[in-house]
Amino acid sequence: MNKVLYHIIIWGLLAVFLIACGQQKPVAEQEESREAKQLLQGVWMEEGGELPVFQMKGDSVFYADSTSMPARFRVVGDTLYIGSANRYFIEKQTEHLLWFRNQNGELMKFEKSDDEEMTVEMEQQKPQILSITEVLKRDTVVFYDSQRYHLYIAINPTKYKVSRPTINDDGMEVENVYYDNIIHLSIFQGSTQLFSRDFRKQQFAEKVPAQILGQSILNNMEFSKVDANGFHFNVSVCVPDDASCYLIDQIVSFSGKSSVKLLEY
Repeated sequence: MNKVLYHIIIWGLLAVFLIACGQQKPVAEQEESREAKQLLQGVWMEEGGELPVFQMKGDSVFYADSTSMPARFRVVGDTLYIGSANRYFIEKQTEHLLWFRNQNGELMKFEKSDDEEMTVEMEQQKPQILSITEVLKRDTVVFYDSQRYHLYIAINPTKYKVSRPTINDDGMEVENVYYDNIIHLSIFQGSTQLFSRDFRKQQFAEKVPAQILGQSILNNMEFSKVDANGFHFNVSVCVPDDASCYLIDQIVSFSGKSSVKLLEY
């Protein structure tokens, strides 16, 4: 075989390989294993355990943890896909056994429950949306330069939902949902209102990275001090049940102008 013909064959095979790779369908469009999906239907416990961990029903997985939201699932080849991006490589699957690798690469072993009462209990459970803060009102009087000021802070839970992915005790990524807060601040000098505003977490977007802000709630606002620049309030924007928290100095001048400064994170 001459060199020209050899290179033509090599380049031809490479082109076929690249075309085949380019034509591979996204996971969402690939045909799923209906037999594997049917075997997954039911309530699953850790192997040797007594408590339910999750239930596969139809196209959805429901968790025993009442704070975790249900998610869609698919089985394509030897991989279990849950939600939009989470995947778990199946090591073993029978009618009553399921072994897969979790997000940390650990082998998780589950067995299907035959307890009808456990199935009924799982089906009756409804996932909860969490509210971190109760309605809270603060009323503070401060003095500066012989003047008396009255500060009102009201923290109000809303129905605005914030989703946060987290890893549960079984190494599976789940989604918890929380209600965000709106915080109202009013400042008076005698009967004259110097400032009044409702604060939402989006108003602190310039100080908090977008990825963190999307999973955070407007957690708290507390009066800190008053000086020549005006009134200072410590505002916390935090990821629920996580160490990620941004502390912001919300400043309101005596003329009612607002400004912010990042204190720590």
